[in-house]
Amino acid sequence: MKGRNVYEMTQNKNEEVFLMILEKFSLQGKVAIVTGARTGLGQGMSIALAEAGCHVVGVGNLEMPETKEQVEKTGRKFLGIVANLSSIEPVQAIVEQAVETFGKVDILVNNAGIIRRADAIDFSEQDWDDVMNINIKTVFFLSQAVAKQYIKQGTGGKIINIASMLSFQGGIRVPSYTASKSGVMGITRLMANEWAKYNINANAIAPGYMATNNTEQLRADKSRNTAIVERIPAGRWGLPEDLMGPIVFLASDASDYVNGYTIAVDGGWLAR
Repeated sequence: MKGRNVYEMTQNKNEEVFLMILEKFSLQGKVAIVTGARTGLGQGMSIALAEAGCHVVGVGNLEMPETKEQVEKTGRKFLGIVANLSSIEPVQAIVEQAVETFGKVDILVNNAGIIRRADAIDFSEQDWDDVMNINIKTVFFLSQAVAKQYIKQGTGGKIINIASMLSFQGGIRVPSYTASKSGVMGITRLMANEWAKYNINANAIAPGYMATNNTEQLRADKSRNTAIVERIPAGRWGLPEDLMGPIVFLASDASDYVNGYTIAVDGGWLAR
């Protein structure tokens, strides 16, 4: 009997420790702004944050009824903001609406992005500017506005930028996308260097080849699709749910000592 009691005490203690570490991943009562939340990776990350306890401010170029429905199914609140992120004009209003609705901001996920494909020799200035404006300029200035809010709150916070495999590689036929995503990795490091003293963590996730709207053209090209899948050790395209664990980790207290780092979620692509 004595041995059994010791065993039960040990099991109870183990369960307590287990629950303690899980609490580090909880986002209960937190508020996240997620750009590009209408579909794909942004929608998946919004749902993951909500499942971990977070209220979500979704920013998209159109209304987001499906994301709203999925977030609210978790019992969390959702505020949808329709904004054109090709300029920084809506940046301050996004932060103000989030604070007006929820009283604070704790997490920013800079996910919105576009891609334009053409041979570098023929690439247009318009395609360069359109991609750079959304993928890096707005990312920086929205991060800046949210960082100012974190400092005002005195609470610190998390900034999570969505980078790419082309933050590490050159790619082909996507010069402005490669430049912008390389910039995302660099600016993430700078934010970490300057803002860590305010208890702000800035990190990035670099998704591999994901089955999203941005890659629809690639997946439709049978030869390119086959070549890509054959190079991925996991043997498949990534899905929005593959980012759920990493986004919750970087948004939570479990990652408090991770700063300025870009995590590849790529099925092993970079390991080849």
